[in-house]
Amino acid sequence: MFNHLSLLTTKPALADFAFVETDFALRIEAHAPGVFRFRCMPLARLDNEKLSARAKALGDMLLARHEAVSEFQLEAADSGWRIEQGEVALHIQSNPWRFEVRRGEQLLLSSAAQPLTFVQEPSPCWQLDLALAEEDALYGLGETLGELDRREETVDSDRPEDRSLPLLWSTQGWGLYINTFERVEHDLGQHDLDAYRARVHAADLDFFLFLGDPSEIINQYSALTGRAGQPGVTPMGLWLDGAQARDVTSLRELASQCREQGIALDVAVLPPPEPYDFQQDKPTLEWDAARMADPRESFSALQNDQLQLAAWTRPCVLAGTSLFEEWEDRGWLLINDDDGCAHVFPGDELSGGRDYGLLDLTHKDVFRMWAERQRQMVDDGLGAVLCNARFEIPDAITSRGGESGALLRAIYPVLARQALFDAVAGHKTPQEGVVASRDLSPSSQRFAWQLGPQVDNTWAGLTQSLKSALATGNSGVPIQIHGWGNAAAPTDAMTPELYLRWLAMSVFSANFSLQGVPALRPDAFDQETQALVAHWLEWRFRLVPYVLGIIEDAVRTGLPVQRSMAQSFPADAQARLWDTQYLLGPALLVAPVLQPGQDIEVYLPAGDAWWDLSTGWRYEGGTTLKMTVGLDRLPVFGREGHMLCLGPVVKHTSEFNSARLLDEVWMFGMPEHSPVVMRNKIRVMQMQGSSYIKGLEGLKILPSEGLEVKRRGAEVRISRAR
Repeated sequence: MFNHLSLLTTKPALADFAFVETDFALRIEAHAPGVFRFRCMPLARLDNEKLSARAKALGDMLLARHEAVSEFQLEAADSGWRIEQGEVALHIQSNPWRFEVRRGEQLLLSSAAQPLTFVQEPSPCWQLDLALAEEDALYGLGETLGELDRREETVDSDRPEDRSLPLLWSTQGWGLYINTFERVEHDLGQHDLDAYRARVHAADLDFFLFLGDPSEIINQYSALTGRAGQPGVTPMGLWLDGAQARDVTSLRELASQCREQGIALDVAVLPPPEPYDFQQDKPTLEWDAARMADPRESFSALQNDQLQLAAWTRPCVLAGTSLFEEWEDRGWLLINDDDGCAHVFPGDELSGGRDYGLLDLTHKDVFRMWAERQRQMVDDGLGAVLCNARFEIPDAITSRGGESGALLRAIYPVLARQALFDAVAGHKTPQEGVVASRDLSPSSQRFAWQLGPQVDNTWAGLTQSLKSALATGNSGVPIQIHGWGNAAAPTDAMTPELYLRWLAMSVFSANFSLQGVPALRPDAFDQETQALVAHWLEWRFRLVPYVLGIIEDAVRTGLPVQRSMAQSFPADAQARLWDTQYLLGPALLVAPVLQPGQDIEVYLPAGDAWWDLSTGWRYEGGTTLKMTVGLDRLPVFGREGHMLCLGPVVKHTSEFNSARLLDEVWMFGMPEHSPVVMRNKIRVMQMQGSSYIKGLEGLKILPSEGLEVKRRGAEVRISRAR
């Protein structure tokens, strides 16, 4: 069907082609440097795309940047055209139609012999086929608890257990994003090892090709689709999953017990069911009196405790109430097409077993109302909200906006999370606030604060928690919060050794939560273990300025906090094999201990030198080390040319002095890069073999071996010792 291509028109940012003997056209845009956009649609709509208000709203949920911001040069070539954009060139063959992308003479990607097919019946569906080279290792497309390289897998965006996200990239230097909420089936070489195939269940095909290394691809993807807001300082402290705490009073008592043991908490999560709902006859949210009898008094007490409250919520109204009936009549709930009545979802853990209806968030008045009601809860004192909103919505349900099936199932969690983020952070500049979720959906990267998986309290569970964070990071989501164990799983396999190794990995991550059940609290273990817990928690708070700096950097670049070896070192094939090591931001290489014992092997990636944080020894990259590490150590290495800025020893985020966030600086060789640190005002300048640094006033400086430090007023000079 799509065999012969002819050129229609060309402009600096786009070229339009027609598929000969069909009614379809292809538009190729230079959307951004290193980014090509392909759109296939009926020829009649090529220059006559008048979007409805609803279609525009859906487009805004997918893309933060619609307009192309780059240009290309098109010239005729043998059997087709050559489109150049910077160092990369898109080669298009006219008949038979196919394409390939090169950087110089290097082939990055080529299409299959027949790149596109389309069927109209029984429903529109496009098929995109790309050729895979033997060297293509494929990453992204959402969460996996197994191999990070997704080659030979299949991923279905409408299959809940696949936990999919839309970004795919290869270590060969290309990435793909299919711009739709509709169902997409990805075959990553399972059917044919040498081919990637996407089946896109939509009337039009719209996809972006990214060209560059993985970090550049994630940067461009997040600039295109939207980046995360910031969490603020308090959520960077220690979280408590209340687990068995049934009300605010018992949650405060649990937090008090932890503090008596020297574990200061910043945020406490009131566990399911949802502690507040709409009143039965009024569109006003109110707290369950059995869980918070007097909200004003409770929030005042929490403030005195220096403890923020986080709670679960969802956009639902309980069935059988007069408010349910009123909103059903008004069309404010999701309606079942078969009988015209509001669909009743069966009760679950979050609803306390009570049946409920879902607010139709595609209705702008409903969306606004729910966001405003949630904003009132935040104004009353609620610190953060947690919301899982990926519901199994039957195909027979159609929203007010006309969405149904896979489309409605995909956009509903996006709408729910956006409304909550508007409530929590929308009125702040810059936007700060936490809306946590276990759900994954297109646009998850805009909200960032992902909850880790529910895993077993075993060594395998620890590995799965880490793999989940690295996989979602590969998919463009910058933050995953680890559980320090799982309160819902058996605890008999949680030994002191596993407990401490889990904590050590979590300390060198975006953040984590203490589990409130007795068997997973530090006082369940011996005094030696508790002392080591205190040691690691001290490290955590010292790292807060660095980790929050990484998150602030994610607001600008989209890069994750925990970065896989494949993302960070795509040219080092050996590094990709060590897929449970990771970079924490740009400066630290972390190799968690994921099995019993003290012996571990660590691979140091080629191209850099690495400094052991424990010993101060320097190692060349491209080598494997055999190490013995006690429970008070974790293999962490500083990247040469970088600096690590640490905060003071505190036990609570309220102890941070905003005028003095930092205490000392560790240098890994001659500083070449300005450090990542929250509210960064430290700058490095190199001149005549020395580094001149501003912003280190009053800080302790720990230079690596062979360097000397000279302070000159507000400036510090680092030079090699003579």
